[in-house]
Amino acid sequence: MINKPIPEIVVGRLPQYLRSLQRMAREGRQVTSSQELGERLGISAAQIRKDLSQFGEFGKQGTGYNIPFLIEQIQKILHIHHDWDIAVVGAGDIGSAVARYKGFTDRGFMSGSSLTTIPLRSVRRWESLWCTTMRKSSKLSDNRHPGCYDRRTRLVRQEVADRLVEAGVKAILSYAPISLNVPQGVRVQYIDPSLHLQRMTYYLC
Repeated sequence: MINKPIPEIVVGRLPQYLRSLQRMAREGRQVTSSQELGERLGISAAQIRKDLSQFGEFGKQGTGYNIPFLIEQIQKILHIHHDWDIAVVGAGDIGSAVARYKGFTDRGFMSGSSLTTIPLRSVRRWESLWCTTMRKSSKLSDNRHPGCYDRRTRLVRQEVADRLVEAGVKAILSYAPISLNVPQGVRVQYIDPSLHLQRMTYYLC
């Protein structure tokens, strides 16, 4: 069990390692090295070894890492060795695109419901996702324990976050360009594409 605090930047690199390892596994590979993994990701081998050492010893000098074993260990570290329920809040362009995205199901997430604050004349269905209104829903979904929600809305922002917290949500992935006030124990991750675009344009001239 990890008792020491892990730097957020290290946690942020673990999904990159996992994705690259899973690609190697699909190629039929069984063993890799920090050097090879680093070359694939553009990260130094020393950094990869340092990151992984925060959680234990997973490789052996001279033999490298067993890919299936390391995949299993990183999945456990990230708590995605079981499925998490997710829902999309907001039925705009981004919300609709996220709801249709196929890349969640094989990465530890189950899209259980899609909620929107925009009134709908009737309940609509986005393939396997149900879309209803917050006002008509006394709870966010009928799934086990909704743990991670993706939200985007122009009408209500903090109010939606408050409703999610009241319903027991512990993690919110927000595309809205505002800061949310949530109690301790609730994790908020922000994604603002415009900020990333502005970072990119710095390098273009």
